[in-house]
Amino acid sequence: MPKPKLSLSPVPEQETDVGGRLSGSESPSEVARSGAASQASADLATWAAEPQTETGKSHTCSTEDEEDDSTGESEDDQDEDEEWDTDLEIEELRKSHDSAGRGTYLRTCQTYGVVPISYFLRHMKDSELTLMHHGLSPKAAKALSLSLTNNTSVVKLNLSDNWLGGEGTAAIAEMLKENCFISDVDLSENRSGVHGAKALSAALRANATLVTLKLSGNELNDEAAQYLAEALATNHKLASLNLSHNRLGEAAGEVLGAAIAENVGLKELDLSWNCFRGQGAVAVAKGLGANIFLRVLDLAYNGFGNKGAAALGEALKVNNVLEELHVGNNCISLEGALSLAVGLKENRTLKSLLVPRNPIASKGCVGILKAVRANPGTVLEFLDFSEIVVKPDFVELCAAVQEIAPGLRIKHDGTTRLFRRDPAKVS
Repeated sequence: MPKPKLSLSPVPEQETDVGGRLSGSESPSEVARSGAASQASADLATWAAEPQTETGKSHTCSTEDEEDDSTGESEDDQDEDEEWDTDLEIEELRKSHDSAGRGTYLRTCQTYGVVPISYFLRHMKDSELTLMHHGLSPKAAKALSLSLTNNTSVVKLNLSDNWLGGEGTAAIAEMLKENCFISDVDLSENRSGVHGAKALSAALRANATLVTLKLSGNELNDEAAQYLAEALATNHKLASLNLSHNRLGEAAGEVLGAAIAENVGLKELDLSWNCFRGQGAVAVAKGLGANIFLRVLDLAYNGFGNKGAAALGEALKVNNVLEELHVGNNCISLEGALSLAVGLKENRTLKSLLVPRNPIASKGCVGILKAVRANPGTVLEFLDFSEIVVKPDFVELCAAVQEIAPGLRIKHDGTTRLFRRDPAKVS
């Protein structure tokens, strides 16, 4: 820090003789004043030469201070005290406006006995903060959360694959109740479990900022689904939710299905790689039929079967919002494919349907194509029949379907071959 420039006191220099006597005819009072001024100037010069403290306080001398030095008045000490008080107030104001939370983080780390994350200290003012694979303990998560509570810079937070557990996830959830800037959170692969789901449910009911939440791979089961369903029924801000790669089963499907029907905020929902089957699968499908906001629904790698497919077909009849539906690897056979086809005959909003790795056979693929051909209002742009063996009649039908839907792309047989309207590309 630059040292303050101090002006010399306007006191005339005094000449002395070899005996130390003052030359001239000054009075004793004038000599006293002159000596006091010289001493004050010397003291200030000594202070200016001393190194500054680590607190980073800066001190400047005002014009009034200089005049007091020159006159030797008693208000000198009082002015200096007032000057120090002002600097302390400024320092406290600076501390109170620690928007990034650096000081809070360092103090909290010391309290919990954890090592501060250097990457966080360097990037805590970034809009996107990624702390993947850092092995955060629950205490480290608490320290991080307390710092982020008043952080106004971070809007996207990625804490995936840290194994925070229920306690660490709960700490993040408490932070989300207070922070009104973070809109995107990734807590995938953290073993949040029921405890974490309960805490996040409370956060979602209080938070009005979060738009995207990823909870993939968190060992969420049917009990955890109950808490999440309660939040989905009341939260209207969350637009994208990822619950893939968990342990959500039939009971979870029933409660989540009801929540989907009531939710008026979600636009993207990923329920892939779970265990939805039976009545749980039917409940999810019915929820889709009642929802009027959802645009993308991923149900791949579950156990919907033919009953679930039939319920999805009924939902497609009435749903006029959904644009993408993924039902790959759901144990859907020919019967289920024909049930989906019934819904496709009437649907006018679905743009992408993915049914790969289902045992629907070539007849099931043909049934879906015929339904698309029979629907003059279809807007379907992409059909995925990957890893399903098709026969020549299916290939012949593609050209006829594309007369109605010229922009439709069809993927099949586990290849990337795309059938388009151009007859030269159809063999």
